[in-house]
Amino acid sequence: MDIGAPELIIVLVVVLLLFGPGRISSVAREVGEGIRKFREGMQSSEPEAQEK
Repeated sequence: MDIGAPELIIVLVVVLLLFGPGRISSVAREVGEGIRKFREGMQSSEPEAQEK
């Protein structure tokens, strides 16, 4: 299940229409922070899972 260029372009156009050009940077920043926190949470739980 690969995402090609046409699908990616369609998704980007829909995001642009939904959020507008000014809001996209803040949405991308929030998504990045969420991913970073998720990764940190996964890394901090790995030692606990290995101890059990």
